[in-house]
Amino acid sequence: MPDQPSHKPAEHTTKVSAPDALRADARRNRARVLEAARAVFAAQGVDAPMSAVARRAGVGVATLYRRFPTRSTLVTAAFEDQLTVCAAAFDEALADPDPGHGLYTLLRKVCTTLVTDRGFETVFMAGFPASLDYDRERACAEERLTHLVQRARDAGRLREDFSPADIPLLLLAVSGLASQPPETAVPAAHRLLTYLFQSFQADPPPRPAPLPPAPALDLSGLHRPVPTQPSTVRP
Repeated sequence: MPDQPSHKPAEHTTKVSAPDALRADARRNRARVLEAARAVFAAQGVDAPMSAVARRAGVGVATLYRRFPTRSTLVTAAFEDQLTVCAAAFDEALADPDPGHGLYTLLRKVCTTLVTDRGFETVFMAGFPASLDYDRERACAEERLTHLVQRARDAGRLREDFSPADIPLLLLAVSGLASQPPETAVPAAHRLLTYLFQSFQADPPPRPAPLPPAPALDLSGLHRPVPTQPSTVRP
């Protein structure tokens, strides 16, 4: 009796999923590394040891360097999502029917991130790494900020002598709080922003809304610990 044709799948069809499984595993590992990098950079800055990222991600340092051969490539990948979040924050501010409220909401988000994420200052204010095309991103942000300020001025929400250059001045003042613990830095940043934004208004109300609660700060908060090692970014 002749052999009947087999209806079982060919042997090779059961194996083609192996590369897909490997790719899925590689994607999971990559996502885990990027999540760890964002957490480590937020806590320690982008000059944190690469070994700290690998340890948090649960991978070996060699594995980390295979996926991200330089610190710059890792920082770029880790902060790509934050670029998208920043762009969305600008879009929301521009879409706000009240230009003054839109500008204030944007600045509140930026100030909060500035004092809670040490990597943010290095990437978006100092311009590391170069592979993020920082000049283009900064020029785009400055153009959109200028547009937001002009809308608020045209709507009578900002005093006539307010300049877009006052925003970096505000951010520099807020960035000084980044050395404080988040439970102190965040309310302090919100209080300072509210103080200053009230003075930016063209017609501040005679009885402004109450300020956010004062944080637990005294003159000892001006002390910044002297770093025990150079803060230069290692490759």
